[in-house]
Parts: sequence; structure tokens; C-alpha cells
Amino acid sequence: MPAALPWIFAGLFAAMAVAWVVQRLTGNSGWVDTIWSFATGAGGIAAAIGPDAGPPGLRQIVVAVLIALWAGRLGLHIADRARGGGDDPRYAAMAKQWGKAWPLYLFVFLEIQAAASVVLVLAVRLAATNPAPFPAATDIAGIGLLVVAVVGEGVADTQLRRFSSMHKGAVCDVGLWRWSRHPNYFFEWLGWCAWAVIAFNSAHPLSYAALGAPALMYVLLVHVSGIPPLEAHMVATRGERFRAYQATTSAFFPAPRRTRPLSPKPGKSS
Repeated sequence: MPAALPWIFAGLFAAMAVAWVVQRLTGNSGWVDTIWSFATGAGGIAAAIGPDAGPPGLRQIVVAVLIALWAGRLGLHIADRARGGGDDPRYAAMAKQWGKAWPLYLFVFLEIQAAASVVLVLAVRLAATNPAPFPAATDIAGIGLLVVAVVGEGVADTQLRRFSSMHKGAVCDVGLWRWSRHPNYFFEWLGWCAWAVIAFNSAHPLSYAALGAPALMYVLLVHVSGIPPLEAHMVATRGERFRAYQATTSAFFPAPRRTRPLSPKPGKSS
């Protein structure tokens, strides 16, 4: 393992320990995700152009700029939301569930997030150090994919913020939100696919390890800490309005809206 990577990984775990302290002092879990975004971005930059990666080549510089773009947009967006006050409903639900054990559970949960960042930063490192001549077709495709992902996630976040400010308590189903119940999550996942594309090099089997980033993000967003707790909160606060939205709109991948709910298969209860 390159000499700098263990230090970068240790920094990620330390950053999330700081995030735990900040949450305990402020009671605002939004700062947790803000710190995670900036820490993962900083780790990616260090992995791309750190001294152990050799004299920075053009691919390394492009990768460093792209991960900085991702981290800056996401981190500032979450920070702006955190400044508005109020706890993240996902964290609030976990705090209620765990009761007195919540501080310890939160610390473990945040260190698991740091471990996830290790996988993500490794993908960025593999993309930056791909030995193929730059720019390869995979570089162009990956850069385009990441730009689309960052812009798409930004548009989705902006649409949701504007809708929520004008329609308190309503379910956002306009713009990108008409095509997916979580377009911001979809574009976040798409961005991590880009690193696997840039890293791809059939002559270097290790490059396939970069696929761990989109695979991990898909599992986390769709099955663990993204959609499940957020939709549970939306059902609890929006009721039938959100259930109707669920029945007609794709959960993750953008798709044309269904005109009516899907019927249960014969022989199965609804």
C-alpha cells in the first residue's frame, strides 16, 4: 500500500470523530454530513496528488479538481441546510430508537461512515493513478459522467428547496422529482460510477477495485442510510400523499411516471 494512504485513511476516521463531537455539542446532525463531504473530498485530493503518487500528471490534476468540485458543492449545500436549524430526520429517528445508547451508537455509525469513505477515496486514487495515456476514452466518459452527476444533483437539490419553500408540507413531484423519488441520491451514485470508469484499465486488474465505490454507494443509498429511513419519515409526516407518490414514481432510477399504481401479482396479497 502506498505510504500516504494509511495516513489519509486515519484522517478520515479522525474527521468523523470530530463530527461526533460537533453533533454532541450542537445537537444538529446536519454538520455530520457536512464534515463527511469535506473530509472525503480532502482525502480524495490527497490520494490523487499526494507526494507518494509521484509528480502530478494531467490525469491526477483533473481528478483532484473533480473530487474538489463534488465535495465543495455537496458540503456547502448540506452546510447551508444545517445552518437553517432542525435535525436531520434520519438521525432524529435513530436517536429516538436508541435512546440513552444513542451517543455510543452515533460514534460507531460515524466511524462506519469513515470506513465507507476509505472505499470511495481508494476509487479516486485508482482513477488518478491509471497508467494509461491521458486522455483515454474512459477519461472523457468518466469526466462527462461526473459533471452530469454534480450538475444533476445540484438541480435536484435546488428544485426541492424551492418547492419546499413555496409548498410547506407538500410532496415535491416536479422537475427531476417527477422522474425519481430521490433524484439527488441517483446523481450522487452516478458520480461514483464515474471514478470506476476513469480508473478502468484492462491491463491492470486492480483497477476493477474502483467498482467498490458505486457498489457501496448503491447499497447505502438504496438499502441502508438513504431511502429507507427518509421514506419512513415521509410516510409518517406526509401520509397518503407520499404513499400515492410512491405508487406512481420510481424510487431511484429515473423513469416515466406510472399513471396508476402497480397491481399486486395474482396470488399475492398487497
